Amino acid sequence: MSHLRWTGVERPRLDRPVVIAAFEGWNDAGDAASLAARWLAERWAPEPLADIDPEEFFDFTTTRPRVRRSDEGERSIDWPSNTFTWGRGAGTDVVVLVGTEPQLRWRTFCQQVLELARAVDARLVLTLGALLAEVPHSRPTSVVGTAADPEIVARLALAPSTYEGPTGIVGVLGHACARAGLATASLWAAVPAYVPGAPSPKAGLALVEHTAELIGVAALTTDLEIAAAAYERQVSEVVADDEEMTGYLETLEQRFDREEGVPAASLAEEVERFLRNRPPDQQA
Repeated sequence: MSHLRWTGVERPRLDRPVVIAAFEGWNDAGDAASLAARWLAERWAPEPLADIDPEEFFDFTTTRPRVRRSDEGERSIDWPSNTFTWGRGAGTDVVVLVGTEPQLRWRTFCQQVLELARAVDARLVLTLGALLAEVPHSRPTSVVGTAADPEIVARLALAPSTYEGPTGIVGVLGHACARAGLATASLWAAVPAYVPGAPSPKAGLALVEHTAELIGVAALTTDLEIAAAAYERQVSEVVADDEEMTGYLETLEQRFDREEGVPAASLAEEVERFLRNRPPDQQA
């Protein structure tokens, strides 16, 4: 049974689109992945395409729907959403899935994404994630790209995926795509572990830039650049008031500068440590 709900009677004719997916929750440190996906959806893929019925995939006593009142006083209920939009704003056809990590029936959930990817004849499913890592906020955001298929690794200049351990919906979806014969890759941005609760537009910007580079299109990111600069300035002000944090930041900066960034192998290790150290109740 399909839980995919298409928007409208006629579906758009897409030319081998790239499907980009990000999920709030476990794989979204600093809200960076979902921020990047929303930005891409607004600029590149603003047209409604489909959504996944949440009924089978969420425990509503844990993730509760919210009641909302309109300006006219009408009440409506907002349910956890996984929504697909489409567009050609990037110079190539793009579908963006902005979602919430489901709590139930992950394999069935992934089949809904695969159903849509096959229906639009997607040439690539690209997932976005963000992790907490020992990186300085005052340096460029490190991003690692991974894939399981050696041909995709070589073609897109990514790193092979060697991770073993707990995973989230991003990892499960990537595995499902690979098993179904769909080309898939993943981009992960590193968010400073010492500011875990603050949204990171800087990491979101890095994911947008790397996505644009991977797809081979241009992205005008002025608004994200302004937000990223403000984020960096605000974190610097907080750190400056704490002598211990200042020393810790200097250590991270020296390591980053000495290594001329965070090598892909080191960042991949950070991804593995991040996933393994998540609390048991948050693991897949």
